[in-house]
Amino acid sequence: MSVANASANNPEVQPKPKEQLTNGETKLDEKKLKQFFIGSIDQGTTSTRFIIFNGTGEPVAQHQIEFNQIYAHSGWHEHDPQEIVDSVEQCIEQATQAFIDRGHKVDEIKAIGITNQRETTVVWDSNTGEPLYNAIAWPDTRTKGLVRDFKEREGADDVLNICGLPLSTYPSSLKLVWLIEHVDAVKQAYEEGRLSFGTIDSWLLFHLNGKLEKNVHVTDASNASRTMFMDLNTVQYSDKLLSFFGIDRNKVKLPKIVPSSCPDSFGSMAAGILKGIKIAGCLGDQSAALVGQQGFTPGSAKNTYGTGCFLLYNVGEKPVISKHGLLATVAYDFGRSRKPVYALEGSIAVAGSGVKFLMNNLGFITHSHKISELASSVKDNGGCVFVTAFSGLFAPYWIDDAKGTIFGITQFTERGHIARATLEATCFQTKAILDAMELDSGHKLTELAVDGGMSNSNLCMQTQANIIGIPVDRPAMRETTALGAAIAAGFAVDIWKEFDELKEINQKDRMVFEPNITKEESETMFKKWGRAVEMCRGWLSADDTNNEPES
Repeated sequence: MSVANASANNPEVQPKPKEQLTNGETKLDEKKLKQFFIGSIDQGTTSTRFIIFNGTGEPVAQHQIEFNQIYAHSGWHEHDPQEIVDSVEQCIEQATQAFIDRGHKVDEIKAIGITNQRETTVVWDSNTGEPLYNAIAWPDTRTKGLVRDFKEREGADDVLNICGLPLSTYPSSLKLVWLIEHVDAVKQAYEEGRLSFGTIDSWLLFHLNGKLEKNVHVTDASNASRTMFMDLNTVQYSDKLLSFFGIDRNKVKLPKIVPSSCPDSFGSMAAGILKGIKIAGCLGDQSAALVGQQGFTPGSAKNTYGTGCFLLYNVGEKPVISKHGLLATVAYDFGRSRKPVYALEGSIAVAGSGVKFLMNNLGFITHSHKISELASSVKDNGGCVFVTAFSGLFAPYWIDDAKGTIFGITQFTERGHIARATLEATCFQTKAILDAMELDSGHKLTELAVDGGMSNSNLCMQTQANIIGIPVDRPAMRETTALGAAIAAGFAVDIWKEFDELKEINQKDRMVFEPNITKEESETMFKKWGRAVEMCRGWLSADDTNNEPES
């Protein structure tokens, strides 16, 4: 039986409602909380949105804008930094106006949180505030030559134990190195000591606070932990790491690392419809999703199916350095004498972007949500396995020299088979990450909370449950990333004071997908996926990089 075969004759898989607490007790004063509102900026890889939540975690107004993806060369992926700022400001204006049109007042919004695509790197002139180059997005692979070089350097073996991240094209560090080495304006600013560096959160906070007017240059611990410049244990920049990457702290301005929830560090809106409203929370998008799923206890986990796919597993107040290909990261730091909370993370480069590839590049579908319909037009994958290694493979494989490869194509193959194989690729990689997390943590996950665009597909979530062999738990309100940023901001301004108060937020009408194939069938399919991964390894070599620019 193929993946999700049990549901193939009934494409609209019907998950069952999750059992709710029935003791009648509630910690939420819903009447009171519905009078408080928090804005959340969710700046993602392909779009920006602004959502206004009430104190019970319900969205009451929102606006979303997609922005341009810049692919100047094969393997390159950039964003226009100013376009990102413009999209944020437009979303804030539109969503807030909708909020007002519903009879609310601006001063009912108590704070704003920010969540953002991580690792994406921005550099700007400290004197003028102007960007010096496009933002290099996290999936960009132009630094793979640098990765090879740095792996050979003295001290390379120590990097993982300090920052929790393996050397790869993914983090911000080598993006900054590339910019200094290859962009004259950046190199000159660096040599003259006027180069400012940041991830998207820092860039937005700088702008929203009026740029040079307040010159706010900060980042939170969850974002800082993605740069490869931060020591996980001290939650401060590591001189040893900066020296390893050849970065002189006297020549580049790094953002100050602050807690993810703080009433003062992030400043306030300097202009626009929300002028004067405090910015009080900031989290990298995957950390925000963990918070939005109430992953506050060690052993809780979530998987977000966005442009990429990211699985975070709460390991508590001490970092766990993975021995099985995962990342160690700061999950969140809510300050006020609380210790930072850490997570193990598995990152999949291609999830929703695989669906967009079928839509935009191959013309298989006209809208992303039609992927399930196409995948359900066939009873199984027809023998196709699609290793969606457009940017190599991330955790737990870390294969930089792979490329996207479809195995098992015959004259029988239809679009529906490839569509199903595209969905399955994300599910298989999630299984590989869960297996690695079990080895690192010594504990097997009993349930997986999910969110993000692809989680809207019942077929995909049933497939996921079948492949991992445990229930998949999906909330009705799936804007958990934005909700997490709102929670961080709400904590800072005392809308909530303890994590226990959040246990009932976004718990209504959750649905559960139970596995409906045997363990043996699941294992057989996963072994086939493993063979495909090994066969796509080594497509690129140091001498033959398919005409991709090298560092």
